[in-house]
Amino acid sequence: MGDPGRGRSRLWQARHDAYWSAFGLRPGAKAVATDVCVPISRLAECVVETQEDVAACRLVAPIVGHVGDGNFHLSLLVDMDDAGEVARAEGLLERLVERALAMDGTCTGEHGVGQGKIKYLAAEHGEPRSARCVRSSRLSTRKTS
Repeated sequence: MGDPGRGRSRLWQARHDAYWSAFGLRPGAKAVATDVCVPISRLAECVVETQEDVAACRLVAPIVGHVGDGNFHLSLLVDMDDAGEVARAEGLLERLVERALAMDGTCTGEHGVGQGKIKYLAAEHGEPRSARCVRSSRLSTRKTS
């Protein structure tokens, strides 16, 4: 057997290289990284629909995934000075999450729930549970003396 640490390092390096190589597709653009996760049985459908959505929006967003767990990532390359493009990108990101949730997936597999995805917690987990999650995350970020 090989060294598991070496294999893990090689996978992380490949992910890192994929992220940085995406900038070559659109120099000067800002990358907006996101991910979703769906059941493996729905993965191909979700990726194809996402690719079609990216093309319809006239955006550039390479898709990378370690798809054995249904998780895939987009590096959405956006000209932040173009308000129309930013609006199209925001719409794409919303549809991506809605698509994943409609396929019994989750709004994130690894990237976590930050300000951009917190609004999806109620749809994913139900209102009472999502409210507890938000309260809990706010409490955990407060400093204690």
